Amino acid sequence: MRIILAAAVAAMAFAGAAWADPVEGTWKTQVDDGAYAYVKVSQCGAKLCGTIARTFNASGEYKSKNLGKKLVWDMTPAGGGAYKKGKVWQPSTGKTYSSKMALSGNTLKVSGCVGPICKKQTWSRVN
Repeated sequence: MRIILAAAVAAMAFAGAAWADPVEGTWKTQVDDGAYAYVKVSQCGAKLCGTIARTFNASGEYKSKNLGKKLVWDMTPAGGGAYKKGKVWQPSTGKTYSSKMALSGNTLKVSGCVGPICKKQTWSRVN
């Protein structure tokens, strides 16, 4: 009985890992207004979101008031490493942009627009 239970638990763990989206994990943002963050991207229902997990400035890691806040949300997988119809928040300005992302290996290109103003960053995978 224990062998069957252990096999079932192992199969569920493997299935969960197999269903994980390739973009899930921790990403390092580019520097914006003198600071950067580690963003943890994970499933939020049927979509993806990214939460600020750690923050850094020229002095090293620090406790930003933005820790735990969503930086990316409502991101929808579109296939082939593309994600669309999401939102991204820029802490330094407080603005929220309509966003999309493109995954290529350990690089994530994040871009967003508010009207005619668009911004982009390239993030690198931490894990």
